[in-house]
Amino acid sequence: MIIEIGHYALVLALATAIVLSLVPVIGARRGDQAMMDVAPLGSVLLFALVAFSFGVLTYAHVVSDFSVQNVWENSHSLVPLIYKYSGVWGNHEGSMMLWLLILALFSALVAIFGRNLPETLKANVLSVQAWISVAFILFILLTSNPFARLDPAPAEGRDLNPVLQDVGLAIHPPLLYLGYVGFSVCFSFAVAALLDGRIDAAWARWVRPWTLAAWTFLTLGIAMGSYWAYYELGWGGWWFWDPVENASFMPWLAGTALLHSALVMEKREALKIWTVLLAILTFSLSLMGTFLVRSGVLTSVHAFASDPSRGVFILCILLIFIGGALSLFALRAPLLSAGGLFAPISREGALVVNNLILTVACGTVLTGTLYPLVLETLTGDKISVGPPFFNLTFGLLMTPLLVIVPFGPLLAWKRGDLLGALQRLYVVAGLVFVTALVFFYIQHGGPVMAVLGLAAGLFLILGAIADLWYRAGIGKVKAGIAWRRLTGLPRSAFGTALAHAGLGVTVLGIVAVTTFQTEHVVEMKQGQSTEAGGYSIVFDGIEPATGPNYSEDRGHFSIRRGGAEIADVWSAKRLYTARQMPTTEAGILTFGLSQLYVSLGDATKDGGIVVRIWWKPFILCIWGGALIMATGGFVSLTDRRLRVGAPSRKGKAKPAKPAAPAMEPAE
Repeated sequence: MIIEIGHYALVLALATAIVLSLVPVIGARRGDQAMMDVAPLGSVLLFALVAFSFGVLTYAHVVSDFSVQNVWENSHSLVPLIYKYSGVWGNHEGSMMLWLLILALFSALVAIFGRNLPETLKANVLSVQAWISVAFILFILLTSNPFARLDPAPAEGRDLNPVLQDVGLAIHPPLLYLGYVGFSVCFSFAVAALLDGRIDAAWARWVRPWTLAAWTFLTLGIAMGSYWAYYELGWGGWWFWDPVENASFMPWLAGTALLHSALVMEKREALKIWTVLLAILTFSLSLMGTFLVRSGVLTSVHAFASDPSRGVFILCILLIFIGGALSLFALRAPLLSAGGLFAPISREGALVVNNLILTVACGTVLTGTLYPLVLETLTGDKISVGPPFFNLTFGLLMTPLLVIVPFGPLLAWKRGDLLGALQRLYVVAGLVFVTALVFFYIQHGGPVMAVLGLAAGLFLILGAIADLWYRAGIGKVKAGIAWRRLTGLPRSAFGTALAHAGLGVTVLGIVAVTTFQTEHVVEMKQGQSTEAGGYSIVFDGIEPATGPNYSEDRGHFSIRRGGAEIADVWSAKRLYTARQMPTTEAGILTFGLSQLYVSLGDATKDGGIVVRIWWKPFILCIWGGALIMATGGFVSLTDRRLRVGAPSRKGKAKPAKPAAPAMEPAE
């Protein structure tokens, strides 16, 4: 009975979303306060209904109610409890429920924390959010019902996909969806502003916190997904330019551009039309990612569905929302003022270059992702666009950006002094140059491109430190004064420095592991050893083991250095009983920021086993840098100027009622 109640709650959520999508926006057009007041209350009610429905589905998974088809297909009574929870969104239907839950959550947060928003803007924003909710509730109810029953109920479930039975997959989808769906608020603000016909600096201030929050969660989600693929799939890579990986990366690129563009709009009331367009495009790319994952046009470990009817439904959603928003933009944008002017050499100019590079890079990734699909549709020919294309094009585009980033915060608004910024960064450039020369010497003459890449990463890190250094006046004023200046800086300044430094750390990790990693594929028998990363790896043998819902053969390896054993590591090949599906569990040993990665292959006829061993220097910098960037985002969100609920727009001053006859002005 509880399952039917959960299903009914979702139907009620649809009815609520339909009312919410119509009444407030009509009230905004008519200036009817009572109708506009439906928006915040309806948004909270919508979230409550969706949360209850999602809770019922979670309950069914936790108690292993195999009369529910979704539970039967994606769970098992022996699955550990944490994977019963993650199994809720470890499938197509459940993941769409999570998508909807987060969408309703953001709508409720806008309703609760948007008390300072103009009533018409808030009503329009929440109505646009409701339009999206209506579309996805209909999608779930009509094509992806998670509450479908089985009669008779099976005695046991089919088990969760083994590659999803991992802590990383319990964390990755919620973080990713908080980013994906978070950009819906920016989209709704953009459409609402176009409907209202008014966009100004206050609008940018209201949008920035939501953009920053979505960008931060998406950063964490992408990093967590990358690390999961690295250690769970056993192939030793951290990024493969998989089309579904690209589907999450493209909104991140566009969202990064939106974040910087909104800053220009808030500070200088410039780039208004461009910022609105970016807000529409960023969420459009999130919707496109949803289509790619669930349409069946892609075959990927990340993809959930292969039902073409679902793909057609989502394609219609894309056409309605993306096409509708862009059509509205085309009609209303010419009526909007372009905003303030600024010199090319200025902070605004640096941010425009930032936007230009990021959007072109995003377009390049989009082209490489969609071109094979379009070509196959039109001609039937199948081609593959892989890492060589993306590494070359994306790398060439991002290289100048890495050099420009440290200059931006050091330039003044409206008209900057490039020579002054160069003078402030000459010490940083000198340190980077010396470090590059030392590294070049240590590496016996190369490779030059790796040295330049490491120098770029170090330039980003030191440039971020230099920004705070000069703002505090360290070395120019007394230590006490410098400390007070440093601690008195807005938190967004520290957040920006952390984000830029985190990007530098990630660049260091990418360059180091791409250039200096070593790979060994060897056949090993018990007692044999091989060398990797300056360590001796000894194969001690295989032993069987069992888990709650799997059996495995575990290989034990002793790690030695200088003849002494310093550590050991286990690597395994598992077989999940219910699905009869094998997986590889890599053995990973961490040494500082570097890792030794051991993966078991197939057994050989003469009693040995193929072992793949990678030495990955400084690979943890890749994900550590992402964590630093996300920390910068959270720090910026704590800045009082970026808190949700920005100051209300300044209205026209109302003339005071004269208490006495006006006096003649004195001559």
